[in-house]
Amino acid sequence: MAACRPGGVAVWQYLLWMGLSMSQRKAVTKEMAYRYRSASRGGKRVMLDELCALTGWHRDHARKALRLALRPGPGPGPRCPRPVVYGEDAIAALRTVWAVMDAPAGKRLAPFLPEIVPRLRACGELLIDDQTAGLLCRMSAATIDRRLAADRKKLQLKGRSGTKPGSLLKSQIPIRTWADWDDARPGFVEIDLVAHEGGEPSGEFCHTLDVTDVATGWTEARAVKNKAQKWVFAALLEITAAFPFPVRGIDSDNGSEFINAQLLRYCEQNQITFTRSRAGRKNDGAYVEQKNWSVVRQAVGYHRYDTDAELALLNELYALLRLTINFFSPQQKLLSKHRDGAKVTKRYDTAKTPYQRVLADPRVPAKIKHGLTRQYAQLNPAQLRRDTLTLSQQLLKITTAKRRPGRLTAHPADATRANPAEATKPRKRAS
Repeated sequence: MAACRPGGVAVWQYLLWMGLSMSQRKAVTKEMAYRYRSASRGGKRVMLDELCALTGWHRDHARKALRLALRPGPGPGPRCPRPVVYGEDAIAALRTVWAVMDAPAGKRLAPFLPEIVPRLRACGELLIDDQTAGLLCRMSAATIDRRLAADRKKLQLKGRSGTKPGSLLKSQIPIRTWADWDDARPGFVEIDLVAHEGGEPSGEFCHTLDVTDVATGWTEARAVKNKAQKWVFAALLEITAAFPFPVRGIDSDNGSEFINAQLLRYCEQNQITFTRSRAGRKNDGAYVEQKNWSVVRQAVGYHRYDTDAELALLNELYALLRLTINFFSPQQKLLSKHRDGAKVTKRYDTAKTPYQRVLADPRVPAKIKHGLTRQYAQLNPAQLRRDTLTLSQQLLKITTAKRRPGRLTAHPADATRANPAEATKPRKRAS
């Protein structure tokens, strides 16, 4: 019996195709292509077997080579560049929209372009013709990421945790399990505190209370002068009153600012489900943890804020951010996650803003939806972005003027987005 190579190729065939150069393989393919074109199905099968034995190619590649062998053309060489679809006017308009929406990823921005582009044009912030607007609305997520890759490279931040465990009442506040909550129903929120110590954890400094609804992504934030129980509880009452729908469940970490009798009593009196995460498991509060970065840290950075003026500016800033994040910041939700060995495949839904998710939920009363729609019609996203950047610059100026020693981490207002107010200015109409 003749020895064979992997794939069932005999030794003489293996030696033959190993000795063929690429030009010889192409010549053999072209010669066979004339007969292959007019052969029967059985004849094509035999010729494919012969060609694979001679060249060592896979059958799929051999079929493709036979199809291309008789195609007229100039032969191998540099590919002709594709015609430009998105001109400079479209890319400049894309940068404007991207800056207004606080630099989202392409998968979040692309589904929202048909909504935000007409909105900005109606507000006089995007002066482009109908053709450019149509191109912009059809732009894919991959094209957006590719065209904005250079602008995206310049943004980086990182921080630390300052949570101290609260030992009291843990036995009365259950650890959250997936059976406890109806996550698909608006009103079940995760809460967390973000510390603004600027690398100096001593003394008093401001914190931000971040509250995120799991079902819709609706997010509210308030700044407090420290993490004392009374300030945190008062801020939580303000936030729950500002939510467009009733809060039905609260999930917190194990910090003493949340695990206390006052909050437990409030939840019992108002029939609110109160649960806590497992100690040391930050991912139990994944929905609010990601907002700590995308909402709080990107807006105010990692500086130390410990004065009344800074506290007031933080709350002014959050009053604007709540409008930008909830009405004009599309977000994706994880639909499924499948593990196959080391590979994890995740599926996400189409990016929508929290406002759009509230409108699409049949369990939210029509009266609430009408109120949000009226509020949305009065908002100018570009003006909101400019006002937010103005407050961020004022906050940065105050905190850097204190000249405290220690590490000053990058602030979004110091980066390339440093002057995004220029990008959000109305542009002249393209000729």
